[in-house]
Amino acid sequence: MRTAYKCRAYPTPEQAAMLNRTFGCVRLVWNKTLSERNHRYSTNGTRTSYRQTDSALTAWKRTAELAFLSEVPSVPLQQTLRHQHTAFQNFFAGRARRPRFKARTGRQSAHYTRSAFRMRDGTLMLAKTSAPLRFVWSFGIDVTEVDPTMVVVSREADCRWYVTFAVDTDAPAQTAPIGKVVGVDLGLTDFLVTSDGERIANPRNLARKAHNLARYQRRLARCQRGSSNRSKAKIKVARAHRKVRNARRDFLHRTTTTLVRSADVIAIEDLSVKNMVRNRYLARAISDAGWGEFRRQLEYKCRRAGRTLVVIDRWYPSSKTCSACGYALTELKLATRHWTCPDCRTRHDRDLNAAKNILAAGRAVARGDSGDACGADVRRQGPSLPRSAVKQESRAARRSP
Repeated sequence: MRTAYKCRAYPTPEQAAMLNRTFGCVRLVWNKTLSERNHRYSTNGTRTSYRQTDSALTAWKRTAELAFLSEVPSVPLQQTLRHQHTAFQNFFAGRARRPRFKARTGRQSAHYTRSAFRMRDGTLMLAKTSAPLRFVWSFGIDVTEVDPTMVVVSREADCRWYVTFAVDTDAPAQTAPIGKVVGVDLGLTDFLVTSDGERIANPRNLARKAHNLARYQRRLARCQRGSSNRSKAKIKVARAHRKVRNARRDFLHRTTTTLVRSADVIAIEDLSVKNMVRNRYLARAISDAGWGEFRRQLEYKCRRAGRTLVVIDRWYPSSKTCSACGYALTELKLATRHWTCPDCRTRHDRDLNAAKNILAAGRAVARGDSGDACGADVRRQGPSLPRSAVKQESRAARRSP
């Protein structure tokens, strides 16, 4: 399996100048190739192959206007063409959106394969550089034993440099089973509630930094375009965003690692985050929570540890179904955080009740059954919600005082 190690890099002024020229050439090749590819498809309706883009790059280097492309390593330029070709394959297959043009502001990167770098005794030498690139290694393995297949050098919007090593490693040992199954319900007040009653508060990283971020953005808006003060203000805005991003990523890593270590089977709900952020009242809070990244981390960590991740159908009414008797409500407003079952008179906490129902449905799916704790289908597709198999009459819940 492939593992990536990302480290801070500290290039010398000469190395930074060469890397900046490489970033500019990579961006130019991407944009020029994308423009010609779009023009060819719109006029002739034909797609462009990687061989055609490679031949075009060779022809560009022979012209007087673009002869400077030969002054930078050729491998990052070739990798740019490969990445664009893969991006269009994913776009036509419906797996990704259409590739867009790259801007000079924001993150810049260059990919180096084995023929464009040398890694010996923990020292990294890049093509067309005369000195090794200095980086800080802070991982548990010895850097001298690292044999990367690819190196990615990047510069973030806040002018920080990073180097990423892609290494092919053996599959890690499977974690010993502990015989526990847990259901997880995600939310905004509490980031998650487990079926055991454990609650993890939502850190609200963006909300805590919103005041400082707004101040930096106001300063940026007052600066004149093209001035040095505007460049400095833009770096401060990017630095504030970086702190929020790192805090959110750290919280998600800690939370997902704890879940994977504490349960053999983890059941979660298939949330449509893309549709949920269309709510203009909750879009910022949902984006700040990072539910999509939470699921992505759970998927690969469960795969590495040998755990089972069960994803319940998004149409399963986990919040509106009584976890005690299986009664299903017709309506449950978002403001109702506690409700009493009209049938068995059990008082439910909305999030805890949903986590228990997700747990029951996850156990059924893990066993290969097609039902929840009461026998109702939880893998139903379509806009209609499944009804409880126990009670066929539905009444609205009464909000608890």
